[in-house]
Amino acid sequence: MTRMRFALAVLLSLAMAGPILATERGKVTNLPIPRFVSLKAKEGNVRRGPSLSHRIDWVFQRRNMPLEVTAEYGHWRRVQDREGQGGWMHYSLLSGVRHVIVEDDLTPLHAKPSTEAVIKAYAEAGVVARLGTCAPDWCKINANGFRGWVSKNRIWGVRPNELRE
Repeated sequence: MTRMRFALAVLLSLAMAGPILATERGKVTNLPIPRFVSLKAKEGNVRRGPSLSHRIDWVFQRRNMPLEVTAEYGHWRRVQDREGQGGWMHYSLLSGVRHVIVEDDLTPLHAKPSTEAVIKAYAEAGVVARLGTCAPDWCKINANGFRGWVSKNRIWGVRPNELRE
Protein backbone atom coordinates (compact mmCIF):
# COMPACT_ATOMS: atom_id res chain seq x y z
CA MET A 1 0.00 0.00 0.00
CA THR A 2 1.44 3.36 -0.97
CA ARG A 3 1.79 6.19 1.51
CA MET A 4 -0.93 8.17 -0.25
CA ARG A 5 -3.41 5.28 -0.02
CA PHE A 6 -2.48 4.70 3.63
CA ALA A 7 -3.00 8.39 4.45
CA LEU A 8 -6.36 8.33 2.66
CA ALA A 9 -7.41 5.19 4.56
CA VAL A 10 -6.48 6.82 7.89
CA LEU A 11 -8.39 9.99 7.04
CA LEU A 12 -11.42 7.99 5.93
CA SER A 13 -11.44 5.93 9.13
CA LEU A 14 -11.16 9.12 11.22
CA ALA A 15 -14.04 10.71 9.31
CA MET A 16 -16.20 7.64 9.89
CA ALA A 17 -15.35 7.64 13.61
CA GLY A 18 -17.05 11.02 14.08
CA PRO A 19 -15.97 14.61 14.47
CA ILE A 20 -12.50 15.35 15.75
CA LEU A 21 -12.71 17.58 18.81
CA ALA A 22 -9.96 20.16 18.98
CA THR A 23 -9.04 20.70 22.61
CA GLU A 24 -7.89 24.19 23.46
CA ARG A 25 -5.61 24.52 26.46
CA GLY A 26 -5.66 27.31 29.03
CA LYS A 27 -2.63 29.60 28.76
CA VAL A 28 -2.33 29.75 32.57
CA THR A 29 -3.08 26.19 33.73
CA ASN A 30 -2.60 24.21 30.51
CA LEU A 31 -5.91 22.48 31.37
CA PRO A 32 -8.59 21.92 28.70
CA ILE A 33 -10.87 24.83 27.78
CA PRO A 34 -13.79 24.49 28.15
CA ARG A 35 -13.88 22.33 31.29
CA PHE A 36 -16.13 21.86 34.29
CA VAL A 37 -15.34 22.90 37.87
CA SER A 38 -17.51 23.62 40.90
CA LEU A 39 -18.01 26.53 43.27
CA LYS A 40 -15.86 25.89 46.35
CA ALA A 41 -17.41 28.59 48.54
CA LYS A 42 -21.05 29.07 49.46
CA GLU A 43 -20.89 32.45 47.69
CA GLY A 44 -18.81 33.68 44.80
CA ASN A 45 -18.73 37.08 43.12
CA VAL A 46 -18.87 37.04 39.34
CA ARG A 47 -17.27 40.10 37.82
CA ARG A 48 -17.51 41.82 34.48
CA GLY A 49 -13.75 41.49 33.94
CA PRO A 50 -10.72 39.68 35.39
CA SER A 51 -9.82 41.95 38.32
CA LEU A 52 -11.18 43.28 41.62
CA SER A 53 -11.70 46.68 40.00
CA HIS A 54 -14.40 45.29 37.70
CA ARG A 55 -18.03 45.52 38.70
CA ILE A 56 -19.79 42.52 40.29
CA ASP A 57 -22.54 41.33 37.94
CA TRP A 58 -23.65 38.17 39.78
CA VAL A 59 -23.20 36.39 43.06
CA PHE A 60 -23.44 32.61 42.78
CA GLN A 61 -24.83 31.33 46.08
CA ARG A 62 -24.70 27.56 45.90
CA ARG A 63 -21.73 25.56 47.16
CA ASN A 64 -20.65 22.80 44.73
CA MET A 65 -22.61 24.32 41.85
CA PRO A 66 -21.04 23.10 38.60
CA LEU A 67 -19.61 25.79 36.37
CA GLU A 68 -17.96 25.69 32.98
CA VAL A 69 -14.60 27.45 32.57
CA THR A 70 -14.42 29.11 29.16
CA ALA A 71 -11.28 31.27 29.54
CA GLU A 72 -8.33 32.03 31.83
CA TYR A 73 -6.48 35.24 32.62
CA GLY A 74 -3.93 35.23 35.45
CA HIS A 75 -5.72 34.17 38.65
CA TRP A 76 -9.14 34.65 37.02
CA ARG A 77 -11.42 32.20 35.24
CA ARG A 78 -14.34 33.12 33.02
CA VAL A 79 -17.17 30.79 34.01
CA GLN A 80 -20.79 30.21 33.13
CA ASP A 81 -23.61 28.23 34.69
CA ARG A 82 -25.99 25.87 32.90
CA GLU A 83 -28.09 28.82 31.72
CA GLY A 84 -25.07 30.58 30.22
CA GLN A 85 -24.92 33.26 32.93
CA GLY A 86 -21.53 34.15 34.30
CA GLY A 87 -18.41 36.22 34.10
CA TRP A 88 -15.00 36.28 35.77
CA MET A 89 -14.27 34.59 39.12
CA HIS A 90 -11.08 34.35 41.14
CA TYR A 91 -9.63 30.84 40.90
CA SER A 92 -9.59 30.46 44.72
CA LEU A 93 -13.40 30.24 44.68
CA LEU A 94 -13.36 27.24 42.33
CA SER A 95 -12.69 23.56 42.89
CA GLY A 96 -11.71 20.75 40.54
CA VAL A 97 -14.00 18.38 42.46
CA ARG A 98 -16.74 17.65 39.96
CA HIS A 99 -20.44 18.09 40.58
CA VAL A 100 -23.47 18.04 38.28
CA ILE A 101 -27.00 19.42 38.37
CA VAL A 102 -29.96 17.11 37.78
CA GLU A 103 -31.93 18.57 34.86
CA ASP A 104 -35.19 16.61 34.98
CA ASP A 105 -37.62 16.19 37.84
CA LEU A 106 -37.84 12.70 39.31
CA THR A 107 -34.68 11.47 37.59
CA PRO A 108 -34.19 7.80 38.52
CA LEU A 109 -30.93 6.70 40.14
CA HIS A 110 -30.38 3.14 38.95
CA ALA A 111 -28.33 0.42 40.66
CA LYS A 112 -26.46 -0.21 37.38
CA PRO A 113 -25.99 1.79 34.17
CA SER A 114 -29.12 0.46 32.49
CA THR A 115 -32.77 1.49 32.23
CA GLU A 116 -33.62 -2.10 33.18
CA ALA A 117 -31.70 -1.90 36.49
CA VAL A 118 -33.43 -1.43 39.83
CA ILE A 119 -34.24 2.18 40.72
CA LYS A 120 -32.66 3.07 44.07
CA ALA A 121 -34.01 6.63 44.38
CA TYR A 122 -35.34 9.60 42.45
CA ALA A 123 -33.70 13.03 42.27
CA GLU A 124 -35.56 16.29 41.81
CA ALA A 125 -34.62 18.82 39.15
CA GLY A 126 -31.97 21.23 40.44
CA VAL A 127 -30.30 18.80 42.84
CA VAL A 128 -26.52 19.22 42.93
CA ALA A 129 -24.74 15.85 43.07
CA ARG A 130 -21.11 14.75 43.24
CA LEU A 131 -19.96 13.20 39.99
CA GLY A 132 -18.36 9.77 40.03
CA THR A 133 -17.59 7.27 37.29
CA CYS A 134 -18.92 7.95 33.78
CA ALA A 135 -19.47 5.37 31.06
CA PRO A 136 -20.38 6.33 27.47
CA ASP A 137 -24.06 7.07 28.28
CA TRP A 138 -24.26 6.94 32.09
CA CYS A 139 -22.69 8.56 35.14
CA LYS A 140 -22.68 7.50 38.76
CA ILE A 141 -23.68 10.31 41.11
CA ASN A 142 -24.02 10.83 44.85
CA ALA A 143 -26.83 13.17 45.87
CA ASN A 144 -27.58 13.69 49.57
CA GLY A 145 -26.33 10.21 50.44
CA PHE A 146 -28.18 8.48 47.59
CA ARG A 147 -25.95 6.86 44.99
CA GLY A 148 -26.88 5.59 41.59
CA TRP A 149 -26.42 5.73 37.86
CA VAL A 150 -28.17 8.37 35.76
CA SER A 151 -28.35 8.91 32.04
CA LYS A 152 -25.91 11.64 30.95
CA ASN A 153 -28.66 13.48 29.11
CA ARG A 154 -30.45 14.10 32.43
CA ILE A 155 -27.58 15.99 34.12
CA TRP A 156 -25.53 19.13 33.39
CA GLY A 157 -21.84 19.35 34.18
CA VAL A 158 -20.39 16.51 32.10
CA ARG A 159 -19.63 16.25 28.37
CA PRO A 160 -21.64 13.74 26.31
CA ASN A 161 -18.45 11.90 25.24
CA GLU A 162 -16.67 12.18 28.63
CA LEU A 163 -15.47 9.02 30.36
CA ARG A 164 -14.38 8.94 34.02
CA GLU A 165 -13.05 6.18 36.23
